[in-house]
Amino acid sequence: MLTAIIALIIVVLVFLFAGIRIVPQGMTMVIERLGKYKRTLESGINIIIPFFDKPRVVSWDMPSQDSRNNRRKTTPWIDLREQVYDYPKQGVITKDNVTISIDALLYFQIYNAADACYEVANLTKAIEMLTQTTLRNVIGKLTLDECLTSRDDINKELCLILDEATDKWGVKVNRVEVKDIDVPESIRNQMEKQMSAERDQRAMVSIAEGEKKAKILEAEGFKTSEINKAEGDKQASILRAEGEAEAMKLKAEAEAAALEKIKEVFGSNEEYYEYLRAIRYIDTMKDIFAGKDTKTIFMPYETEKTLASLGAIGEILKEKP
Repeated sequence: MLTAIIALIIVVLVFLFAGIRIVPQGMTMVIERLGKYKRTLESGINIIIPFFDKPRVVSWDMPSQDSRNNRRKTTPWIDLREQVYDYPKQGVITKDNVTISIDALLYFQIYNAADACYEVANLTKAIEMLTQTTLRNVIGKLTLDECLTSRDDINKELCLILDEATDKWGVKVNRVEVKDIDVPESIRNQMEKQMSAERDQRAMVSIAEGEKKAKILEAEGFKTSEINKAEGDKQASILRAEGEAEAMKLKAEAEAAALEKIKEVFGSNEEYYEYLRAIRYIDTMKDIFAGKDTKTIFMPYETEKTLASLGAIGEILKEKP
């Protein structure tokens, strides 16, 4: 009797221990009861019915850089953390018929373990093949230059297409990164020559622009110099004219004062007018003889008479108080 009780207790304990499942954080397990999906376990301690409830074992191919050596992973645990797959390089053809090799990274996360188990036979293999075909389709619509310059746009389009296609598998594609694009050697040499020619052209354009700006600055400087010079000449002419006008004014005032003085001496005497004529003759003769060339001058008879009268007029002026 005691033996039977001990045996029963052992059976109960084994049954209880067999019904306990401890799920680590970030992991899950799909439970089937009699071959049918029952529930998905959460992290922590979970109770199942032994012998009736069994975990669903998944068998997925884990990708590697050598696609021929993909390893098969068989486990009842499903990882719910974000995963990254580094797919091997594959050859794709661009819109302008250039064959290039592309290496891509895929970041995804399983959010529904049941769909990942039942909606697709081999989840990781399906994602790999879908990524390859989608990459070929996206690159096939672009030229080589667009592939090299629009990498961000390629990543966004790939992520959008893959996320939509894998949604029914319980997978969320967070992002896709095109890691490397290899161009054939011949195309690379042509691109380097083209880039070198473009750099030389930009350098020549920069030199031409610099020379153009230098000529413009030189012309503007010459223009400013000429304007300043003209303004200086203008100011000098104005000042010179004002000086001459002032001198003429002072000379005229002096002559007027002298004439008034003479008029006071002579009054209405005819000798006053003879004196004035004599002064004018003298000024005119100064201008005539001021030239450097030898001149023969014919003077009227009245001139001698006028000049002779200057001596007498001078004596008169001396006698006047």
